[in-house]
Amino acid sequence: MATGVFDLLHPGHVFFLTEARQLGDELVVVVARDQTARRLKREPYVPEHIRREMVEALKPVDRAILGSTTDIYATVVAERPSIIALGYDQVWNEKEVERECERRGVPVRVVRVGARPYDELATRRIVERILERARAHEAAP
Repeated sequence: MATGVFDLLHPGHVFFLTEARQLGDELVVVVARDQTARRLKREPYVPEHIRREMVEALKPVDRAILGSTTDIYATVVAERPSIIALGYDQVWNEKEVERECERRGVPVRVVRVGARPYDELATRRIVERILERARAHEAAP
């Protein structure tokens, strides 16, 4: 299992999901709900149902589902993965996630995927580049 917002898909997302897929037989991706994305990061640019469809269309992904709006562990309990892959920049502590999953009856191994080689193409940086170009275009005579 892998999780994320996956707003404005970029090469770093593909890298993360490809690495996560190599950890097991099937990759289920939990796409954050819009309200979760707002709470943890920012207002998403792309609505949750479209982000889920886009993630599911990626080659490494067997299935993409929307996460819970109230309890991030509810999806883990429902899906019962054996491994959870975390991205290098996700805030969750691996041992804490393992302990909470164990407490809920789902023993998992949490694996942190290393830094992506395409950091300059992260969502935040793509948006910054678009805004810079728009400002330069507006400033041009």
